[in-house]
Amino acid sequence: MQGIKDKIRAIPDYPKPGIIFRDITTLLQDARGFRKTIDEMVQPYAGTRIDKVVGIEARGFILGGAIAHQLSIGFVPVRKRGKLPYKTMQQQYQLEYGTDVMEIHVDAIQPGEQILLVDDLIATGGTAEAAIKLIRHYEGVVIGCSFIVDLPELGGRKRLEAMDVKVLALCEFDGH
Repeated sequence: MQGIKDKIRAIPDYPKPGIIFRDITTLLQDARGFRKTIDEMVQPYAGTRIDKVVGIEARGFILGGAIAHQLSIGFVPVRKRGKLPYKTMQQQYQLEYGTDVMEIHVDAIQPGEQILLVDDLIATGGTAEAAIKLIRHYEGVVIGCSFIVDLPELGGRKRLEAMDVKVLALCEFDGH
């Protein structure tokens, strides 16, 4: 069977020239590849108490939902501003050109809950950092972050590790 990295499609010059977009939809549509991905994102946490999975919009919802189902625990979405229907807490984060805001429901995380944060890719780490700050605001404990892809040149892993968060990525790609 091909490795996970081999099942990720590279799309050059998307969303802008010079960027190579790492498209995980080809991995998700492969049943065995998808299953292997979920298993590998969960396996390092075997024996660790995890109370909830938090997934970052949008591909983190797919992965986080599958992981939460596999672990028989709850799932919490972190979304861009204005997408959640109930009262929310907001966290601003830096984009390449400007800022954006992530939100979480005010009742989503309880003090002391052990949280696994999930997304498809870590680049600069800004979005994941915002999610961690939201979780910590409610005194949740981020036991780790699981990603499929790391783009190490962009420094996201180091940024999260500087926050004392364990980072797992199943594969790495050079460049942006």
